[in-house]
Amino acid sequence: MDFSLPTLAFDCLLIFFVEALYSSVGHGGASGYLAVLSFFSVAPTKMATTALMLNVLVAGLSLFSYYRAKHLSFKLAWPFIAASIPAAFIGGSIPVSEKLYFLLLAAVLMFAAYSLSFSIKSLHDDAQHNPVKLAVSMPAGAGIGVLSGIVGVGGGIFLSPLMLLMKWAATKQTAAVSALFIVVNSLAGLAGRGLRGGMDVSTSFPLLAAAFCGGIIGSYYGATKLSGILLRRILAFVLLIAEFKLIVTL
Repeated sequence: MDFSLPTLAFDCLLIFFVEALYSSVGHGGASGYLAVLSFFSVAPTKMATTALMLNVLVAGLSLFSYYRAKHLSFKLAWPFIAASIPAAFIGGSIPVSEKLYFLLLAAVLMFAAYSLSFSIKSLHDDAQHNPVKLAVSMPAGAGIGVLSGIVGVGGGIFLSPLMLLMKWAATKQTAAVSALFIVVNSLAGLAGRGLRGGMDVSTSFPLLAAAFCGGIIGSYYGATKLSGILLRRILAFVLLIAEFKLIVTL
């Protein structure tokens, strides 16, 4: 990615805020990162690879913060992860055309915007939560894993709404499980891309550094304070703009 200095500075600032918002709810922020890159002529292989690398960094920070705050339940997380790891590896190893990639990315951004804008606020954190059935959680993890590997996202933007909708966990516990889910999926997706030679790491490290700093701040506050719904809706608006840009340029 070759940006002029003013453009690079603006992108770093935008990605910093996007990643701070995403990491505050336990997400790696790949969809936000991809939304920013979609405004420029960036190759899909480079977009997906750098987004997955970003996920490992930012979601890893969120995972550490939520784990220290004792919100992570491995018992709750393992069925999703066991199914998603091989699925994300397979997804990452599947080559897709540029047009199909951007169509899938547009669909992911649409769902991400909807999820962030109309996400279920935790009204049930103090209520009894439903047990997770393997017949539901493992197929869900596998499906999310395949899509995540292909597009270059961690899948947390799909898993979090599902867990809250099914009342499988409280808000912070959901965020912690999503963070772990994103880290392992992103690593599996990167491994799949490496296997087929689809790794493109010639990226702009200032953008990753900005995302990393935003992730540190967002994950810290997300583990101790609730995220504002207004900030979520602002981020959803940014994703919708990126989605519109993708659709009109296909």
